[in-house]
Amino acid sequence: MKLDRATVEHIANLAKLDLTDNEIERYAEQLSAILDYAERLNEVDTSAIPPTASVLPLRSVLRPDEARESLPRDVALSNAADTAEGQFRVEAVLDGGGGA
Repeated sequence: MKLDRATVEHIANLAKLDLTDNEIERYAEQLSAILDYAERLNEVDTSAIPPTASVLPLRSVLRPDEARESLPRDVALSNAADTAEGQFRVEAVLDGGGGA
């Protein structure tokens, strides 16, 4: 698919790019080549391939959810900007007015 100058200028405008005349010509060629390749991919017979979200086997990257020792309170609070009664103390984020 051959992209014309007006199409490349439109794409550049949408992307908020200020392109020179040389860049417009170069990108027209490059984008046309990309679209031609994508069109070639549409010609590949994939009827025997089941739909899949990934070609890799599914595996969890998270650690198992197991109970374990937690961080001691004094260590957790050691870098806090402010504490009160063994807890983090922060500014209120809600006004508590309860309006609509």
